[in-house]
Amino acid sequence: MILQLARAKNLFNLINGLQKIRRASVAMVLLIGSSMFAQSVSAADPSLAELKKVLQSQIELMKPELKGKVKDLSMDTKMSLMAILAMHSRYSERATLRQVMTEVLSDYQSVLAGIMTDNPEHTADSARRLANHRIPVGGLLPYLGMENISDERLAVLDSFNSSVEGNALKLADAAEAGDMVKAASLIGDISSGCVGCHGVFRSQPGVSDLLSLK
Repeated sequence: MILQLARAKNLFNLINGLQKIRRASVAMVLLIGSSMFAQSVSAADPSLAELKKVLQSQIELMKPELKGKVKDLSMDTKMSLMAILAMHSRYSERATLRQVMTEVLSDYQSVLAGIMTDNPEHTADSARRLANHRIPVGGLLPYLGMENISDERLAVLDSFNSSVEGNALKLADAAEAGDMVKAASLIGDISSGCVGCHGVFRSQPGVSDLLSLK
């Protein structure tokens, strides 16, 4: 594992949030995603073994055409995607991305409630839950559409992740420090990140292609 990390050193420098070995190990799974990683996981390390199992199960669920497009992504894109996933510890075996986003909306509204009632603990807990939202069954990529599985389209995910989840963590820190004014000031940045990501990867929800609407 040490040798693998050394070879990927230049790429890992791009991922400022990965400071723990657990997160770095997750990033390696997408790149290797196979027996090489399996051989490097110690049976005495259940956390790494569990991460390997989760990510391998995501890859196995992908249809061949999606697997092919993921395989063709650049190394930088793969590392960026896994850096995002590595920030999460909750992986669902059933929830779809739309269901996960409904949870995120609920957590966002809970953050607002905490701020409006001047409740730092409520605010911080909700913000951290938002930042560590579930990863849907099969991971993120299957829900983005084949047209978006490219280096160019996926390059924006990192900035959206920073806007939403990164600022949610900053908001939680501010609330825990008792600075509710600063916490409130970050709501707009989180909202902008959500809207921006939806603008790229999601059309208006619920619209039917069977209606002739102008």
